[in-house]
Amino acid sequence: MERRVLLAAVLSFVVLYGFQAFYPPPAPDPATQKKQAPAGKAATAPNASAPAASNPAPSIQPPAPLPAESGAPQAPTRELVVENADVRAVFTTRGAVLKSWQLRKYRDEQQHPYEVIAGHAPPDSALPLTMATDDAAVSALLAAAPFSVTETKGADGTWQAAFDYEDASGLKAHKVFSIAPARPFVVNVTASLTRGGQALPVTLRWGPALGSGHIVKAAARSYNPPPQALFFKDGKVTRTAPAKINEQPVQEGVFGFAGVDDHYFLTAVVKPEVPLSVRYAPVDVAIQDEADAVHYVDWSIRSPTAITARYFAGPKDFDVLAAIDRDLVRAIDFGMFAWLVVPLLRALKWINVYAGNYGWSIILLTILINLAMFPLRHKSVVSMRKMQDIQPEMKAIQDRYKGMKMSDPGRAKMNQEMMDLYKSRGVNPASGCVPMLLTLPVLFAFYAMLSVAIELRGAPFIGWIHDLSSRDPYYVFPVLMGLTMFVQQKMTPTGSMDPVQQKMMTFMMPVMMTVFMAWAASGLLIYWTVSNIWGIGQQMLTNRLIGPAPVRTVRPPAERQMKGAKSAGGGKTDLAKERNQ
Repeated sequence: MERRVLLAAVLSFVVLYGFQAFYPPPAPDPATQKKQAPAGKAATAPNASAPAASNPAPSIQPPAPLPAESGAPQAPTRELVVENADVRAVFTTRGAVLKSWQLRKYRDEQQHPYEVIAGHAPPDSALPLTMATDDAAVSALLAAAPFSVTETKGADGTWQAAFDYEDASGLKAHKVFSIAPARPFVVNVTASLTRGGQALPVTLRWGPALGSGHIVKAAARSYNPPPQALFFKDGKVTRTAPAKINEQPVQEGVFGFAGVDDHYFLTAVVKPEVPLSVRYAPVDVAIQDEADAVHYVDWSIRSPTAITARYFAGPKDFDVLAAIDRDLVRAIDFGMFAWLVVPLLRALKWINVYAGNYGWSIILLTILINLAMFPLRHKSVVSMRKMQDIQPEMKAIQDRYKGMKMSDPGRAKMNQEMMDLYKSRGVNPASGCVPMLLTLPVLFAFYAMLSVAIELRGAPFIGWIHDLSSRDPYYVFPVLMGLTMFVQQKMTPTGSMDPVQQKMMTFMMPVMMTVFMAWAASGLLIYWTVSNIWGIGQQMLTNRLIGPAPVRTVRPPAERQMKGAKSAGGGKTDLAKERNQ
């Protein structure tokens, strides 16, 4: 049983550490993330030549005005600003594209409103919602075309802008963008392209996505993979890392959603009305004084006819995504314990309504979870105490058959005596570890929740903890976790363990977990520390309820053998007497 307990502890460590190590974040120092790129540095991207200089707003600029011989009417570029409590969006008539999309309630590394549009993308990259077609010349024309615009606002507060462009060759481009107050992170888009009255295939490019493109290093945030291709089709979510996108860059079919996400944010087209072709391309941009490149994923959608679609650009907040489309919540990678993560997340958000601080909310939820698991842990401790009580008698039986080979028929007799001992004392060898194993899914689910919940991003707790999704900068909670784990292991009954197992459980496991969890999210460490403190208190209460372990003496094997020789067939009687002592 103790081996199973040890195995459970080791497996929990391996799974937690492996889950974290599965997404290695080789990030640059956040303090140097926004440096200007030299003109001579190359960018690895489609049609890219150099990285853009850094600034809080996106560095991609609309294409230059059309030359006079193009036949397009020249008009001053106009910018349309749409603001609400959640988003500040800037559209431009030059190409009829989205120039800026800032999330006002979320901050970047410099504490500016989080800019969804790529901040270090190559200067000739497309801005979001750029229209293109199969003809490269026409696509270049549309990207720089001066669209006329008609802006309206409905009675319900819905903003709408209709962009139109027409040239002397009969080419007509039409786009309509609208944003409703109830869904501030969604842009409803209609796009059509005709020439001489005949419809042309339409491509809407988003361009590189998303945000700064930097991977926050492990020393700052424990789990933060780079942007990746993401789509939901045929009831399955597929995520593709930038390094593997070129293996299958084009996806076709009917999508529930498709786009690019990173750890906390998402850009995607949601439930398009027609089958689409989605194209992805990795974009790697070198930055001055940075050891690693900035990584993006360029993406676009194509339809042989007009496109009517909803674009989402915002946080991977469960309630926000569910309000837009129920399937969109699958963009959050909760892992294999999603069935348990979602209720935990809802409970955490409900508690936070009253607590007003996610750190205290984690503590309160941890107490509630441990309160619910109190009977399981109590039963586990009681079972382990019973195993400890019969340990001398178990040792005596094992000594009696010491030296026998595993194939010796006498081993079967030893096992039978052990089973008789278990039955006579009412002990189930598995009852000590099974309750503990039942608590592991909760630990893994809590880990997954705290790793991906955007609610914890930038959420402060007390004093030095300014971001519950980042590591503890002074390693206070990792040390507290290790100390409380050591105390808890010290109090746990381990009388039946051999010295090596006991030493590992008592000393090595706390030390190992302290080292490997030092860079984990502080929110997770708060949960683990509070759980350990609860476990210590419960262990003290259980020890008081069940009392001290009784002292039992067992005759040495030689004495039992002598008594057994004096009375033929008296072995069973002697054994029964020993059990009653």
